[in-house]
Parts: sequence; structure tokens; C-alpha cells
Amino acid sequence: MSLADGQIPGEPAEPGPAPGRRPPAAPAAPATTGAPAPGRDEDASPEACAEGAARRGRPRSEGVERAVFDAVIGLLEGGVALGDVSIERIARTAGVGKATIYRRWAGKEDLLVELIRSVEPPDPELPGTSVRDDLVVLLEFMLRRGLAKRTSALLRNMFAQMQTHPRLWDQYHRTAIEPRRRLGIEVLERGVAAGEIRADLDLELVNDLFVGPLLLRTVLQPDADLPPDLPARVADTILDGVRPRG
Repeated sequence: MSLADGQIPGEPAEPGPAPGRRPPAAPAAPATTGAPAPGRDEDASPEACAEGAARRGRPRSEGVERAVFDAVIGLLEGGVALGDVSIERIARTAGVGKATIYRRWAGKEDLLVELIRSVEPPDPELPGTSVRDDLVVLLEFMLRRGLAKRTSALLRNMFAQMQTHPRLWDQYHRTAIEPRRRLGIEVLERGVAAGEIRADLDLELVNDLFVGPLLLRTVLQPDADLPPDLPARVADTILDGVRPRG
């Protein structure tokens, strides 16, 4: 048997079939998983890349993500407008293929939102000990986020430009702002169930009352003093007004 017939060098050839008998069919080759298709183009279409990523379950590479994030930061710090930061330009600056980016993010909006969230403070874990404690933790997060926006030129630049890019702003609002807002309302709902907050109140409005002072001092008054005990003071002041009446 020749090597072309499957013989491994150094091993004796297997005996052939008996005369007059048809040789048995070769077993089917096992399916491969995770190997790229032969001749795959690194700059394939996003749809093909997404399909391939789902099929292979390719894990994320922190090195690639860091290179892509650094490329975006470098472009923005170099004066490139947010609208001119394309996937092609990011890929070229990061030294990766477009398909590499599309395997990790559905598009530019997803990539930029994840970059923003990587620079912002991480979302808080609520202690669950009391409604007051949970509210203070949420407000402390807003305080840290406000301070980060003050000190980070990248965040200031991106948030300033996001207002003129509705798709990017909607994506950030849907994936970052709304979940945080929902979390605050859930804390207030627990307060109502525990009898700490009146049941006749509009909790959307009450949530705005908690959030408003932090937004005022971090966004509308960027030079305002932000004492570390501000979250606790805001929580105590508003809770005093929304408790059940005696």
C-alpha cells in the first residue's frame, strides 16, 4: 500500500483483501471542530464571520481586544472624529483583519460601547442588606462614574460626540443606562414591599429624585464639589420624604 493510500511511514503494510472480495469501505472521517475552512479570507464579510464564530465558538483574545481598544483610543486622541472611525480603519491601525473584529463585535457601535464600559467604573454589586444600603451603593457608583468622566479625556470626548450619533447613543442607552435604571427601580420596589417606601408613589419619578442630584453635580455643574458622603446624604434626604406617613 502506498502512502497515498494511507500507510504511515515506518509501519508494515496491512494485508490486502482476499482475492475476489471487495475491500471494506473506509470509515468516514470524523468531523472537525474549530478549524477554519481551507482558503478562508481573513477579510470575509461580517455575515460569514458571524456564522463562523457561532459555529466554532472561538474564545475571545484579550490581546486582540486590547489592541483594538488601543487603536480606537489612538485614533480619537489623534483628532479623528467618531464618525470617521470605521471598522476598516480600526483594523488597519490595530494590525488585525476586519474579520477578527467582526468575530468579536457585531459592528462599530457594539465595539465603541464596550470600550466606553471598559473605561467606566464597573457596575456595582448591591449588598442587599437594606434598601438604603443598596441605594447608597448605586449613588456611589454614579459619583465614581461622574469623577471618571471629569478626569478621562477619552470619556469626555466620546460622550460629547455620541450625542450626534443616534445609533451609538441608542446602543449605549439600551445596554448600559437602561439596565442601571431598572436596577434602581427594582431596589425601590423592594422598599415598597418592605414597607419602607409609600406604595402610592410613582417609582420612576422617585428614582429620578435619587439620580438627579448626582447628575446635576457631575454633568451640569462639572466644577461642583463632590464630597464622598454625598450619596448617603442624598439617599437619607429622599428616603425621609418617601417613607410611609405615620
